[in-house]
Amino acid sequence: MKKTVFLLCALTAVAFAETNTTSQLNIQATMDVWIKAFSVLAAGLGVGVAALGGAIGMGNTAAATIAGTARNPGLGSKLMTTMFIALAMIEAQVIYALVIALLLLYGNPFL
Repeated sequence: MKKTVFLLCALTAVAFAETNTTSQLNIQATMDVWIKAFSVLAAGLGVGVAALGGAIGMGNTAAATIAGTARNPGLGSKLMTTMFIALAMIEAQVIYALVIALLLLYGNPFL
């Protein structure tokens, strides 16, 4: 359901585009609308996949830290420090994906 709503929102600009394609200007305007619509779709999918991968990685990191602390409670503080560094690295990858998505939306090189 969410995917359908997202797709409809992404392609709303196409629904309101001019249908008169008799001149080259109107064809170019229609192509610009399609490029913008697919850029929104690509940005949303890119950030979604990056967030999903980051969440899986963070979950695995936390589970491994909890298991390591349960096995050897004396190393809990060292494991926690290492876990926070790993979480920062994972989150940095998601932020990079967000930056690329924002570049696709606002500084679109295809227009």
